[in-house]
Amino acid sequence: MANPTVRVLTLLELLQAHRHMGGRELAERLGVDRRTLRRYIQVLEDLGIPVTTERGRHGGYRLMPGFKLPPLMFTSEEALAVSLGLLATQGLGIAETAPALETARAKLERVMPTRLKQQAHALSESARLELPSARAPGDERLLILFATATQARQRVRLDYRDDREQHTRRALNPYGLVYRAGRWYVSGWCHLRRDLRSFRLDRIVEATPLEASFERPMDFDPAEHLANSIASLPRAIAVSVRFHTELANIVAELGRNIGVFTPDGSAVMLHARTDSLDWFARQLANQPFDFEILDPPRLRDALSEQAVRLQRLAAKK
Repeated sequence: MANPTVRVLTLLELLQAHRHMGGRELAERLGVDRRTLRRYIQVLEDLGIPVTTERGRHGGYRLMPGFKLPPLMFTSEEALAVSLGLLATQGLGIAETAPALETARAKLERVMPTRLKQQAHALSESARLELPSARAPGDERLLILFATATQARQRVRLDYRDDREQHTRRALNPYGLVYRAGRWYVSGWCHLRRDLRSFRLDRIVEATPLEASFERPMDFDPAEHLANSIASLPRAIAVSVRFHTELANIVAELGRNIGVFTPDGSAVMLHARTDSLDWFARQLANQPFDFEILDPPRLRDALSEQAVRLQRLAAKK
């Protein structure tokens, strides 16, 4: 619960749920000291929420008798959006959020009108979203830490374990989080490599916010950077292909993981690397667009072998 806004909202929920709570208990529940607690109480009062302070041995805090927050009111479209959001969150691989999803759904249904409650309940019972399954467990603490650091422009020190089990300590300016193909990534400026890098969250052993701040590039897209990083992995064989179609069309067919696409007049160039020309030839054979293989020549041979195979299969009776 690192975000002060989250703590203030949690404080309000505690005061609503309990008739009276002592200052020490409230501070312990929120994970703050008494001075910070009083500051959060002041925030609630500034928002027009009347909090009564009772001094003495059995003193504490309570909401003014008779005060209630107005109920949430959702349109049909808003109720649909919230319900779909809760369904989607189930597939993000964050085990810690499972109980929270159920309590959030229960709270929303409590304040919804009957018609919207029935719609939301029907959706949660009958709809299934075929999203990429989580391939690595998500860490709620790391997600919140990097989201907060990205928003606050705060540098983070992280201990990272790569795919060869080698450990490094780095300082990172986090620019954004991406959920891709079942894994969470954080992208930003790595001070160790002095370049943009993306890191899998399940390989981060520890992360600690630092005092240093940074300026985030206005035009940086963490999802695009991650896609280009994956497409540019140092595989054995370089490939160049020109497709006679528009960029959006070929990206929709092949996806951005396969390589880097660049417009080339009325065509699109694909620069990629692969460990298997046979695999790459199969991807090309599936395309509805005309194309030219520029490099390597062996890819043409692999494509010819695919054509012979398909002709043989088509001739079978």
